[in-house]
Amino acid sequence: MKSEQQRLQRIFRQLPPEQQQTLLAFAEFLHSNSVKEPKPPATPQLKPRPSDESVVGAIKRLALSYPMLDKAVMLNETSRLMTEHIMHGRDKIEVIDELEAVFLRHYEKLMQKKTI
Repeated sequence: MKSEQQRLQRIFRQLPPEQQQTLLAFAEFLHSNSVKEPKPPATPQLKPRPSDESVVGAIKRLALSYPMLDKAVMLNETSRLMTEHIMHGRDKIEVIDELEAVFLRHYEKLMQKKTI
């Protein structure tokens, strides 16, 4: 293996700068295709709901329970619910119930896309 690395380094040094960049880009391409990142679980890993949970705590718990969801897509809904609780005094239990429904709905939508 060491001789292969030395050979690659020697070839790289002998190439003009443009071709060095091409070789480097190709190596990065090969590397990215060979390194597989672990996929989040396909099913939610539901964390238990503490009795004294805050709305922020619920969002964190649900994000951990649904690691496969893109939280940026859900930002509008979750921030709206947080605002309703903080600014308008909406009951935290109602908000947390609705947050759980939001996460579940997004999960079901994701699963539908995978089966289509």
